Amino acid sequence: MKRLNSQLQEDGAPMELILLLRTLLAGCKEIAFRVSQGSLAGVLGSTLSDNVQGERQKKLDVISNQILKDILSESGYVKAISSEEEDHVVPCNPEGKYLVSFDPLDGSSNTDINSLIGTIFSITHAPQWMDADDPSAFLQPGTQSVAAGYVLYGPSAMLALTTGRGTHLYTLDKTHGGFLLTTPNVKVPEQTSEFSINTSNQRHWEAPIQTYVSDLLAGTEGPREKDYNMRWVAAMVGDIHRVLCRGGIFMYPYDKRDPSKAGKLRLLYEANPMAFLVEQAGGLAETGTGRIMEVMPSEIHQRVPVIIGSKEEVEACLSYNI
Repeated sequence: MKRLNSQLQEDGAPMELILLLRTLLAGCKEIAFRVSQGSLAGVLGSTLSDNVQGERQKKLDVISNQILKDILSESGYVKAISSEEEDHVVPCNPEGKYLVSFDPLDGSSNTDINSLIGTIFSITHAPQWMDADDPSAFLQPGTQSVAAGYVLYGPSAMLALTTGRGTHLYTLDKTHGGFLLTTPNVKVPEQTSEFSINTSNQRHWEAPIQTYVSDLLAGTEGPREKDYNMRWVAAMVGDIHRVLCRGGIFMYPYDKRDPSKAGKLRLLYEANPMAFLVEQAGGLAETGTGRIMEVMPSEIHQRVPVIIGSKEEVEACLSYNI
């Protein structure tokens, strides 16, 4: 099996980006170990504080964020980082060439039930004319990303990664501590009969999404004329991993409860990196009104609606808006 370094070199990634990814993944391997210890290490449960999003932090949120912040800050390759768990950007090396955005532990509430969680990240070039603590450096559309991926902490630790030359899946070999290529050039099937959405929010969706999901649930008796299965991990990293592996559509659509929050998922930390991965695997990633990766961020914690997955099913969903 091919090692990560070899595949990155084959994909034409510059050496400094390869070294940055190796550093980032060293932090993810440390998180994987902490996660695997669970209650034995006393790292489960909540803290007594909320993050910038107003969400109660889990202990592993804080630990994972600190691991990545420390290892990236000390690497020398990174000018600044932005994290879902940080109020502001964190300046690193003023001469660093890259910016890294991450959700240190997506789905952290799943730690309490020993279910799927993961780390999501994206990397862009750092504007050299800006100060390291300037948050506007991160206000770049996803089309400017040079790499994106996630590490899924499940029965095995798996890495999904793209540098713009296709999406590859790697598995962590614990015998030597490296990620080995196990599925090169993932292709998301264009058609699907699976969907992922939190149906408890149905009353808050706009009418086109309500109609679309109702038609899916109607199965062979409805206008779609086939039965669909619903799958919901309650962690974007798990639901998108399933889409990459066997197709499907994942949705967190516009929610009318709070007009100041267009969606639940964060553009920089979740939507953009997942969109990059799925598009590179032949899928589509939309907000409902346009391509996710073309959204120009207005602030680092911006949220957007998300409709990601198999090409024909995403197109079918979007057709309800016409």
